[in-house]
Amino acid sequence: MKKGIIGKKLGMTQIFTEDGSVIPVTVIEAGPCPVTQKKTVETDGYEAVQLAFGELREKLTNKPRAGHFKKAGVKAMRHLKEFRLDDISALNVGDVVAADTFASGDKVDITGITKGHGYSGVVKRWNAHKLRMTHGVGPVHRQPGSMGANSSPSRIFKNKIMPGQYGNEQVTVLNLEVVKVDTEKNLIAVKGAVPGAKGGIVFIRDSVKA
Repeated sequence: MKKGIIGKKLGMTQIFTEDGSVIPVTVIEAGPCPVTQKKTVETDGYEAVQLAFGELREKLTNKPRAGHFKKAGVKAMRHLKEFRLDDISALNVGDVVAADTFASGDKVDITGITKGHGYSGVVKRWNAHKLRMTHGVGPVHRQPGSMGANSSPSRIFKNKIMPGQYGNEQVTVLNLEVVKVDTEKNLIAVKGAVPGAKGGIVFIRDSVKA
């Protein structure tokens, strides 16, 4: 990984290209992210930089975090995230990583927390088909149906699609393209959809498979 940044999903819109075609994009407020810690092989066994995002009032920060920010010489921040970069020599504690880290045409991987749907049935959660909406089927149109377990093996096999918690999990979308970067407003427009709701925190990094 060569570069990374923390951002906030603002929503979706569309951008028109010069030839008149429309590109659906997700707008992300990326940074500014000050470097709050630098980890090296000598002290920690690996190389990484810790970035912070989202200013926070001092009194809303607990004492350990307040001391951490004070040591780094930066304001209190709401979110922290480590990025294992190939080369961290150019970054030092107190430096600020902004949206101009990325440029139009870059391929990125974006990680976010998906929208939570609560406890959901198999139709919503796994896209299972419903029973026929005809007379005589009974009041079980959206139930999973037979589990296929009789006297042998007398149990439900693992990984059977079942009702349960749906959403609210970490998901990474690979190989998204950066369409536009606004360095003045710290905005990045990425082609396509990004996990999470508006206002959700996302982590942007170089694509590992591009």
